[in-house]
Amino acid sequence: MGQEILPPSGGDDDHIQPVDLKAALEQRYLAYALSTIMHRALPDVRDGLKPVHRRIVYAMNEMGLRPTSAFRKCAKIVGEVMGNYHPHGDQSIYDALARLAQDFSQRYTLVNGQGNFGNIDGDSPAAMRYTESKMTAVSELLLEGIDQDAVDFRDTYDESNSEPTVLPGAFPNLLANGSSGIAVGMATSIPSHNAHELCDAALHLIKHPDATVEKLVEFIPGPDFPTGGIIIDSRDSIIESYRTGRGGFRVRAKWQTEDLGRGGYQIVITEIPFQVQKSRLIEKIAELLIARKLPLLEDIRDESAEDIRVVLVPKTRSVDPTILMESMFKLTELESRFPLNMNVLSMGRIPRVMALNEVLKEWLDHRREVLQRRSRFRLAAIDRRLEILGGLLIAYLNIDEVIRIIREEDEPKPVMMARWDLTDIQVEAILNMRLRALRKLEEFEIRKEFDELTKEKGEIEALLASDDKQWQTVAWEIGEVKKKFAKATEVGRRRTQFADAPEADEEAIQQAMIEKEPITVVISEKGWIRALKGHIADTATLTFKEGDGLKIAFPAQTTDKILIVTTGGKAFTLGGDKLPGGRGHGEPLRIMVDMDNDQAVLTAFVHDPSRKQLIVSTAGNGFVVPEAELVANTRKGKQIMNVALPEETQLLVPVSGDHVAVVGENRKLLVFPLAQVPEMSRGKGVRLQRYKDGGISDVRCFAISGGLVWEDSAGRTFTKNKDELAEWLADRATAGRTVPKGFPRSGKFAG
Repeated sequence: MGQEILPPSGGDDDHIQPVDLKAALEQRYLAYALSTIMHRALPDVRDGLKPVHRRIVYAMNEMGLRPTSAFRKCAKIVGEVMGNYHPHGDQSIYDALARLAQDFSQRYTLVNGQGNFGNIDGDSPAAMRYTESKMTAVSELLLEGIDQDAVDFRDTYDESNSEPTVLPGAFPNLLANGSSGIAVGMATSIPSHNAHELCDAALHLIKHPDATVEKLVEFIPGPDFPTGGIIIDSRDSIIESYRTGRGGFRVRAKWQTEDLGRGGYQIVITEIPFQVQKSRLIEKIAELLIARKLPLLEDIRDESAEDIRVVLVPKTRSVDPTILMESMFKLTELESRFPLNMNVLSMGRIPRVMALNEVLKEWLDHRREVLQRRSRFRLAAIDRRLEILGGLLIAYLNIDEVIRIIREEDEPKPVMMARWDLTDIQVEAILNMRLRALRKLEEFEIRKEFDELTKEKGEIEALLASDDKQWQTVAWEIGEVKKKFAKATEVGRRRTQFADAPEADEEAIQQAMIEKEPITVVISEKGWIRALKGHIADTATLTFKEGDGLKIAFPAQTTDKILIVTTGGKAFTLGGDKLPGGRGHGEPLRIMVDMDNDQAVLTAFVHDPSRKQLIVSTAGNGFVVPEAELVANTRKGKQIMNVALPEETQLLVPVSGDHVAVVGENRKLLVFPLAQVPEMSRGKGVRLQRYKDGGISDVRCFAISGGLVWEDSAGRTFTKNKDELAEWLADRATAGRTVPKGFPRSGKFAG
C-alpha cells in the first residue's frame, strides 16, 4: 500500500519530473492572474486602452482606414486584428470594436461605424459581415506620431510583426471615455468625462504641478456620461471619490412634466442613466405596475425614436410629480449608481488605484516623453538629410569632375569618397541623382533647404534642452485638442448635469410605493397575525387554531404603520402592506419580529404620529410617550418601558384631556392632573398610585370639565363631574379612596 504510484512507462521515462502540485498550481494561477490583469482587463493610464482596443485601432491605422478614407467591412478588420495581433476569438474582438462605435457606450467614439451597431435598448449589433467602419478623429489623435518612434514596439504573438506597447495618446482617453473590467482579484470602473474640462485641468496641472484634487474639481466637476442624466452627489463626496480613486456617482434620469390642459399632465423622461438598457427599464416598471407597487402611476409608454422619450401617466391629476418620481427612483433603475474604481496600469506595468491628479500627471508625463522621442526622431532625420544635402552641394560645385569620374572610372564610389572626403551615404545620393536635377536652380533649392533644416535643428535642440519649452509645447498640443472638442461644439458640449436631489417627504414617498386598500388586522391570543381584505365589522365569524382565540382586531389601510406593544415594554412596527394575507390563520408574530418567548402582545393599533400614549406597568409606574417614539425600523424593535419580571407592561392608553384616573386592584380610585406625569421616550416611569400590596387595575385620561365616565357590565354609563370627584382628587403617588358606587366589579372603566 505504501508503494509510490508512478505513471505508466512510455519508453521515454527520462523526461518525467515529479512536481509539487501546490507549487505548480500557484505558479500557473499567478501566471494566469498576471496575464488577465496586464493583457486583458485593466487599461493603461497613458492611452486609456486595453490591449484589444489598442490592437483594433492600430490595425485600422495600418489598413489606412483614416477618417477621410472609405469604410471597410468589420469582418476584414477583425480578421486583420486576429491574424496579426490578437490571437483570441473573433466574436470578442468584434464586440470590442462595436462598443468603440456606440455613441451611447463611448463618450467620444474611436470607431466610425456604418450599419447596425446595436442600440440603447440592449439589441446586439448586426453580424460583422454586414457592418463597416473606419477610424474617427479621436483615434487619429491617439495614434499621432506612431511612425515617429513616439512609443516602444514589441513583437506580436507569432513574432512575424510588431505592435505598439502603448499609443502616443494625444487625447486624454482614459478619463474621457472611461473604462470597466474585471481581472483576477481586482476590477476597474472609470466613468467618462468631458474632454474640454480634462484639457483645462491638464493645462492647470502643467502650470501648477502640485495642484490638489479640490482645485482640479473646479475644472472637472464630475463625470460626463454619453447618455446624459443628472448627478445628484454632493461636491464633497465627488471630491472624496476623486481623491481616493474609489467611490461612486448617483445618476438619475432627466425628466420634465408636459401640460395636457385642464390641470392634467404627463411626465416625459428624456435621458436615462448610463449603461441602463431602456427596454429592460420599461419592462421592470411595467412589472411593478402589474404588481401594484406603483399606486401613483397609471401607465408607461415608450415613444422613443432617435431620442429617448418615455412617457409616464399619473393615476390622477392631483398626484405630486416629485413624489411620483422619487418613488420611481427608489424602485427602478431610473436612478443608478456608477461605481468609481480608478484601478489602472501605472507606467504600463503596475496595477494600482490612482487619484484624479495622479492619472492626469501620468498622462502629461507620457505626452512629454512622446514629444521628446518625436523630437529626437526628427533630429536624426534632419541630420541624415543635412549629410545628404552637404554631399549634393559638393557635387554641384564640382559637377564636371563628378560626371568625368562616373563616366571613366570602373568603381566611381571609392574615387569620389577619396577625392572630396565624402561618406558612403553622400556618394550614394550623388550616384542616384537624376540628370534633370542638374539644373542651375537645384543648387539654390538645396542651399535653401539646408538653411531651413539647420534652423529647425537648432529649434529642436533648444526644445530638448529646456523643460519649460517642452511643457509649453505639450500645453500647446493640449490646447489644440481642446479647440477640437470645445464645449461650443456638438460633440464637446456637456451632457450630464448636476443637481441636488429634491427634499421630498420620506413618509410620503413610502406611502406612494404602496397601493392604498382597506384591511382588518387580526391578532390572536397566541400571537398569530393576519390582515383580512376590507373593513370587517363582525369579528365573531373569524376562525382560529384550536385553543386560540381573538386578542385584538381593528381596521387599517395597507399604507398604515401598525404598532405592536408587548408585555416586556417593547414596541415593534409592521407595514400594513407587509402583513400576511387573511387566508388560513396568518403567521406567528415571532417570525416577523424578534419577540422574547416570555413576552406576549399587550396591544396593537394604527400609528398616528400626532398622538401620545400613557404607558403603565403592573406595579403602577407610568409615563407619557409620544407615539412617534414607538416606531421601530428594525426587527429588534424598540425598548420603551424598562420592566423586569415578574413586573410587566400592563396598559397603554391614548393621552387626552388634562387629568388621569387610576384604579388599583385594591379597588381604590385616584384622580390627579396629567401634568404630574413626565413625558419620556424611554424609562421606568414614575409611581402613579401607591399600593400596600397588589398592583394597578386600569387607567384613563380625561378632561375634568367633562367629568369621568365609565360603563358597567350591563352597558350603563356613569358620569362623575368635577365637584363629585373632589374627594378622589389628590397628588400623584398617593393611595386614593375606595371607588364610588356603581363602579364595575371588574375594576375596569369599560365594564
